[in-house]
Amino acid sequence: MVDLERVLDAGATGPTIVCLQSGNVNTGACDDLRTGCDLTHRQGGWVHVDGAFGLWAAASPATRHLVDGVDLADSWAVDGHKWLNVPYDSGFAFCSRPDAHAAALSYSADYLVGSGGPVPLAAELTLESSRRARGFAVWAALTELGSDGVAELVDRGCRLASRFAESLAAAGVEVVNDVVLNQVLVSFGADARTDEVIAAAQRDGTCWMGGTTWRRQRLMRISVSNWSTTEDDVDQSVAAILRVAGR
Repeated sequence: MVDLERVLDAGATGPTIVCLQSGNVNTGACDDLRTGCDLTHRQGGWVHVDGAFGLWAAASPATRHLVDGVDLADSWAVDGHKWLNVPYDSGFAFCSRPDAHAAALSYSADYLVGSGGPVPLAAELTLESSRRARGFAVWAALTELGSDGVAELVDRGCRLASRFAESLAAAGVEVVNDVVLNQVLVSFGADARTDEVIAAAQRDGTCWMGGTTWRRQRLMRISVSNWSTTEDDVDQSVAAILRVAGR
C-alpha cells in the first residue's frame, strides 16, 4: 500500500476511484482492504473491490481475515460461477449508495417510469433494460447450501489447492505463489517448457489446466472451484501432470 499512499498524496486532478482486489485471478492474493479504504477515503476517493472469487473468503472463518475491511468499501463486485458453480452470467454487484448507483446507470425516456423515490427500481441499477432472472440461480444455490455449506465449499477448494501445491512441490515442481485461496501457479522451468507440459496435460485428458502469464513468466494455472472435486481427483491429476512432464 506504500505506492497507493504515494500516488494519493501526490494529489489528483479529478474524482479518485481506487480498485482493490480480493482474490487475484492468478494467485488468489488479496489487497489490504482496510488500509486501502482508509487511505482512499482520507483523500475523499471512492473504493471499489473486485471480488471476482476472493470475496467468498468472507464465508469461511478460516479465510475471513483475507477480506478484513471489505465493509469499508463503497462498491463491490463478485462472480457466482467460480465458487457456487452457477451460470457464468450470474455475477452481481453492490453499492453502499444506491442513489449514486442509479445516477450512474439509469437512463430516461418518455415511455419509461422511474422509481421517483429514494429506493431505485432494479431496472435503474443495471445496464440492461430487460433480462432473465439471473439472480435466481444464485438464490437457489445459497438457499440450498446455507452459510455452513458455502463455508465448506470455500474451505474444500482451498484445502485441495494446497494439496495440489504440496504434492507438486514434493516432486520438485516449482510453486511460485503463496497459496492463500484456491489458485496455484507452477513452473516447469523455461516458458516454452511450461507451455509444453500444459499442452501435454490437456491432451492427456485426466484434468485440464490452463496457462497464464504472471510477472512476465509463463505458468500453469491450477484453479480448484468445482464442488465435486475430491482428494482422489487431485492425486490423479498430480500423477498425470508429473507423468507428462517426465517427473
